[in-house]
Amino acid sequence: MDNETTDNTHEQDRQAVEQLVAGREKIEKELGRVIIGQKSAVEEILITLFAGGNCLITGVPGLAKTLMVRAISGIFDLDFNRIQFTPDLMPADITGTEILTDGEHGRELRFVKGPVFTNVLLADEINRTPPKTQAALLEAMQEKQVSVGGSSRELPKPFFVLATQNPIEMEGTYPLPEAQLDRFLLNVFVDYLSEEDEVKVVSETTRRTDYKTSPIFNAEDVMRIQNVVRKVPVADSVIRYAVRIAASSRPNQPGTPDFVNEWINWGAGLRAGQALTICAKARVLLQGRSHVTPDDIKALAVPVLRHRILTNFKAEAEGVDTAQVIRKIIETIPVP
Repeated sequence: MDNETTDNTHEQDRQAVEQLVAGREKIEKELGRVIIGQKSAVEEILITLFAGGNCLITGVPGLAKTLMVRAISGIFDLDFNRIQFTPDLMPADITGTEILTDGEHGRELRFVKGPVFTNVLLADEINRTPPKTQAALLEAMQEKQVSVGGSSRELPKPFFVLATQNPIEMEGTYPLPEAQLDRFLLNVFVDYLSEEDEVKVVSETTRRTDYKTSPIFNAEDVMRIQNVVRKVPVADSVIRYAVRIAASSRPNQPGTPDFVNEWINWGAGLRAGQALTICAKARVLLQGRSHVTPDDIKALAVPVLRHRILTNFKAEAEGVDTAQVIRKIIETIPVP
């Protein structure tokens, strides 16, 4: 019986991998109807979803961050909710609340679910709301549950938070604290398009308004792929490479490069090595390969680490950002 169960599990895993590999072309085709350019950003968001994490999407206004999330969520047959974060948003507006109602046995408390009870939650402009409300998402992101009225309620599976933030116009905003930033698996940066891609966007958006995508995966597919992602083999040497990259971002530690001591106030913690490894596994499956290489770690180092490293005043004065520091760290760590 055990052998039969194992064989069935292997067969399900194989089918999940084949479905993802076959679905990659469909994903690109569907998203290509809606999103022009931004290939690396799209891949990083998909990696986050298949790795079972949450994603922070950073970019200036007008780069279609919200449209990108809607389009990507459209290829999954999952429930989708959007919250526009504002200064007056309260925690109960996210998690839900208990209300007093008249029932068969007299008055009773009934829980009314908030928008967090969904599969894909778009937290739009998350840095526009106060810390107390931002913190309401913390338990949901980490524990996949919310606590209201003294009891915990599980969220639907799978559950993802895709949060957007605007890096400019910081007046009146509430920057996310480091502890909450660390809960995001990746920080995806959405940059300006090339001239050719921008011309295509202008052409498309001024002659049609239908931006819907067709579902390719359902909730069961996503859960199965997430399970297979964790089974992707990684050599110990590659895991050590990921850990060394993360550890090298911590100032005033043995073996830390001088430039890190000079430019960094706070480095990446333990979650950085975990995030690098699990995201590399998801990247491998998404690209139809069988094992993780150091190149996968390198490719994901910036989006995994950029929100986990805090630069100091000297770095800001010299025009050095976290991405530059991370790339410099990669250059100093020997590749296994």
